[in-house]
Amino acid sequence: MASDQRRQLLDELAGYESDYPAEMVYKKRFIELIETHENCFERSLLKGHITGSAWIIDESCGYAFMTHHAKLNRWLQPGGHADGDENVSRVALKEALEETGMERLELLSEQIFDLDIHVIPERKGVPEHEHFDIRYVIQVRRGTPFKVSHESNDLAWLPLDKVAAETDENKSILRMVEKTRKMEGKMSARTY
Repeated sequence: MASDQRRQLLDELAGYESDYPAEMVYKKRFIELIETHENCFERSLLKGHITGSAWIIDESCGYAFMTHHAKLNRWLQPGGHADGDENVSRVALKEALEETGMERLELLSEQIFDLDIHVIPERKGVPEHEHFDIRYVIQVRRGTPFKVSHESNDLAWLPLDKVAAETDENKSILRMVEKTRKMEGKMSARTY
């Protein structure tokens, strides 16, 4: 029997719309995974499992906060495993705090910002598998102190126009950059 949180997530996914065709394909796969695998929020589901990520932007919507991931050796948004937590926006916030040490992170919306499914290579006996990543947009003042954790080689605010070069043109990250640029005109100045 599905929990209230799982039903709510399924409803959010069912209502999710995107101008990006890849996301609409992902949406169907997310719904199928959640409906057919009770343990889809656990990393033990080796077919693939739900993860939560934080697309962290500054108050101007002109910078994204990225982590140079220690295991994958590339620039990514903070995020990680749900480990049983079906409230994926809470997972995204928790991972953002753990990976950046930044306080006063503000979830701009409980609404899903982006969907992505990507392959994680085999490592330390864990076979190659997919992360079904639900991303939420989070805002924090650019001057907020941060701290590099063991999960990262480095952390940095990247201007949106530099993200493509730093992420080797990662399509899913560029999609979030485009979405952020569309937000710029819609957001009023925020106070902290």
